Amino acid sequence: MSTHQIPAARHVVEANTRERRLHDLARQAVPFGADRLPAVDRPWWREMAATGTRAWLDTGDLDEAAGLWCSSFAALTTNNTLLNKEVQKGLYDGLVKEAAALVRDLPVSEQLIEIAFLLNARHGLRLASRFGGRVSVELHTACADDVERSVAYGRRFFAICPEHFIVKIPLTPSGLLATRRLRAEGIPVNFTLGFSARQNLLAAAIAAPSYVNVFLGRLNAYVSDNGLGDGVNVGEKTTLATQRTVRARTSASMVPTLLIAASMRSGAQVVSLAGVDVHTMPPKAASEAIATGGPVRDRTNDDPSVQVAAGAGLEGLWTIGAAETALADSLDHQPPATPGDLVARCTAHGLGGLFPQFDATERAAIASDGKIPKHARWAKHITAGTATVDGLCTAAALASFTADQAALDARIARLLG
Repeated sequence: MSTHQIPAARHVVEANTRERRLHDLARQAVPFGADRLPAVDRPWWREMAATGTRAWLDTGDLDEAAGLWCSSFAALTTNNTLLNKEVQKGLYDGLVKEAAALVRDLPVSEQLIEIAFLLNARHGLRLASRFGGRVSVELHTACADDVERSVAYGRRFFAICPEHFIVKIPLTPSGLLATRRLRAEGIPVNFTLGFSARQNLLAAAIAAPSYVNVFLGRLNAYVSDNGLGDGVNVGEKTTLATQRTVRARTSASMVPTLLIAASMRSGAQVVSLAGVDVHTMPPKAASEAIATGGPVRDRTNDDPSVQVAAGAGLEGLWTIGAAETALADSLDHQPPATPGDLVARCTAHGLGGLFPQFDATERAAIASDGKIPKHARWAKHITAGTATVDGLCTAAALASFTADQAALDARIARLLG
C-alpha cells in the first residue's frame, strides 16, 4: 500500500468507528419495550381500520401521544418542526454534550448534522419503545439536495432500528433518486412534502417509495389565504384523486406505494377521508375525530365539490393528463441518472414547473412566504409554466422545515460551544 493511501483508509476507519459509537449512544438508555404503553381498544378506531385506513399520530410529544394511543394506531411521524419543539425543552441537552467528543474532529457544519441525526434517532427510539409502532425519522434539511448524503443517512437510520424506523425524505429531485436507491435495498421511505396527484404519480414511477403524502390542510390554506376560493375541500379532493392515482399505478407491485393524508386540521377531515391508506393526525384532529364518532365508511370515491378561481393552476393538483402519464412512463422505463436529468425530462414534457428553478432572490422570497406561498408573487411563473402550485408549496414547505432545522442547529451549536 502506498503511503498516500494510508490517511484515506484511516479516515474510513475513524468514520465507521464514530458512526458505530453514535448509533450505540442513540440506543443507550432507551428501555426498549420495558416502558411499553398498554394499547387499549377503541371501537371507533377499529371501524376506521376496517375501511383500510392505518391511523398514525403526528407528534413527537410522548405524553400527548399517550393520551390517544390505542391498538388501532400503527405509527407516529416526526419532522424537523416537531423534533425542534422537543429539543427546545432541553430534554436532550445532556445527550448533545455527551456526543460532542465523538464529533469534535469534524467541521462544525458536519457536527450539527451528526448531532441532529443522533437526536432524531434517540427520539424515534423512545417513541418506538413507548408505543411499539413504526416511527418516521427525518433527514437533516442539508441533505435535501444531496443524493449521496441522503442515502448514507437513510442507511444509518435503518441500521439503528430496522424493525421500527421509516426514513423520511423530502420531495426534491435528489430526494427522488435517493429514495429509489434506498428502496432497492429494502429500506422503507416516507417520501414527504407532496401536494398533488401528479407529484406522487412521478414519485411512484421513479422511486416506488413505501409512502407518499398530500399535505391537504396546507392546500386548503393556500386557496383561502390567497383569495382563490373558500379553501373548502381542495386538499380533500386532491388527496382522494392521489389515492386512486397511486393505487392504480402501484397495484401490481409486490410492495405498493401507500398514500398518507397529512397536514390534517380537523376530525371532520379524518371522517371524510376514511379509506385513504394512512391518516397521520396531530393530536387535536385525532381527538376531534373520536369526539365526532358516528358511522364510518370508505370515502375514497366520494369526491367533494370545490370552488376555486379559474386560471390559478389549481386543477393541476388533482388532474392527471396525457403529459403527466407520458412523463411517468418515461421515468419508469428509463430512470433519470442525475437530479438535473430529472428536471430536464420534466421540462421536456412541459412540467418543469414541478421543480421551480429559483435564483437567490426567489429563494429568499419563497422562504419569506412561510408555509403558504403568496400566489400573487408567483402568478406570472405559474402562467409561464416555470412554477406550479404544487411545486411552490413543496418549496415553501422545505424552506419552512429548514428554518426550524436552523433553530434546532442553533441550540446544538450553543451546547457544543
